[in-house]
Amino acid sequence: MGKKDPRVDAYIAKAGDFAKPILTRLRDAVHTACPDVEEAMKWSFPHFVYKGMLCSMASFKEHAAFGFWKGSLIVGNRSKNAEAMGQLGRLTILSDLPPKGVLATYIKKAVALNDAGVKVPRVPKRAAPKPLRAPADLAAALKKSQKAQAAFAAFSPSHKREYIEWITEAKSSATRARRLQTALEWMAEGKPKNWKYMRR
Repeated sequence: MGKKDPRVDAYIAKAGDFAKPILTRLRDAVHTACPDVEEAMKWSFPHFVYKGMLCSMASFKEHAAFGFWKGSLIVGNRSKNAEAMGQLGRLTILSDLPPKGVLATYIKKAVALNDAGVKVPRVPKRAAPKPLRAPADLAAALKKSQKAQAAFAAFSPSHKREYIEWITEAKSSATRARRLQTALEWMAEGKPKNWKYMRR
């Protein structure tokens, strides 16, 4: 048998007047489609658990939201998660919810996925950024200043990139030479390019 959590009752009671009927209908739909579901509060909003995370609902100032843990496998291209958290988009009135039969089908599909132990496919990791290469004039100048070279080597990739872009984006050779000289002075003092704007 499923289990209701009194904290979910309290959450719904504190929600905006527009959200209360939406959250109540969603809760009832989940319990009807999955009688063994259990409620829990995670990350400060209601979740429904059945052999792992199943779905969740939340209320905000101007809309409510509902989402499946394995949403991409349930709703697919019909997902409205660009509009709001979850796959059903911004829910402001009851008619924003899908028809009861459609919602029940989604929930039963989520249950079947959990029964089968299906995992959500992981998003492939982004390719590692290309290694930063200092332009020839900067590399040569760094060889002449041990302090600047040591500081540059210790900088994070983003700080290195800031200096490299600042120097290479100069419109004239004179500007580039001035920027290179300034960069060396700052680096010798251990300063990143945007040191003036950093909190002290």
